[in-house]
Amino acid sequence: MSTRKPRWIFPLLVAVLGAVASCTGQEPETPAASVTSMAEEWEVDLFDDFDRFDPENWQDQLLWVNDEDQCYVRDNLHDTRAVSDGTLKLRVVDLGEPVECDNFNKAEEQHPPTRYVAGRIASKNRQEFVKGRWTARLRVRDSGQAGMFPAWWLLGARNNEPPIEEEDENICWPMTGSGEIDIFEHHSDGGPDHYAARAIKSLGHCGGGDWQQLMHVQEATLADYHEYAVEWDGSDLLFLLDGEVIYRSEGQGDQFPEPLFAVLNFAKINPSPMTVKSWTMEVDWVKHERRVE
Repeated sequence: MSTRKPRWIFPLLVAVLGAVASCTGQEPETPAASVTSMAEEWEVDLFDDFDRFDPENWQDQLLWVNDEDQCYVRDNLHDTRAVSDGTLKLRVVDLGEPVECDNFNKAEEQHPPTRYVAGRIASKNRQEFVKGRWTARLRVRDSGQAGMFPAWWLLGARNNEPPIEEEDENICWPMTGSGEIDIFEHHSDGGPDHYAARAIKSLGHCGGGDWQQLMHVQEATLADYHEYAVEWDGSDLLFLLDGEVIYRSEGQGDQFPEPLFAVLNFAKINPSPMTVKSWTMEVDWVKHERRVE
């Protein structure tokens, strides 16, 4: 039985309180960002510090997307998803020889055998919220290796990709109900110690999403722990690094009115061979908050 909370009880974003101060040092093409007012108060409605894997918050998500080279597997296979010492580890593991893969894409095509397996979890049907602020504290060691694609992101709760547990999970990406916000996405093609943050701009049809128009690329030492967050600020989305606003995406807050669930995954995006046995994204905690009056 699904443990999803009924969607109608999820808190709606209340009016923004207090003033926001302007940040400096933004890229010329980026609108000046603002800092969240200290006068605002937030209430935590999800905090997972990964002292264990909590099935009331997360489930494995097995699917084939983006022509990824790896196969997503459950935690009991190859240590691709593990919780130890108070952190979640999501890994891509090189098995050394191809194995059968039970992941399917949207065309119901099965992933071909592959030597690479990986972990992906989602809070779909578990923890879904309207707006507010999502934050994860995480790190990725040895960034920039060919094919690396770790990510921390959000999807609309009516997304029609598996697992499907309710009748209304029938909206195709990236239409409203299945919209996407990328809070942290490291693509190795750009080299080490950088990540992308963006809202995916919907082009108004299934499969029609613009990845580039609303993207902000940020430098950071990925081997160190950082807090990566997105926050609704009126009509805008604010992207934050360690509590500081790095990018304001104007008007995009209104484009995501639906409940959203969180995704954490580590993918392998191209056929380049791995030079080590495994890659790891380590997650210290995940939090969702809502504004209160």
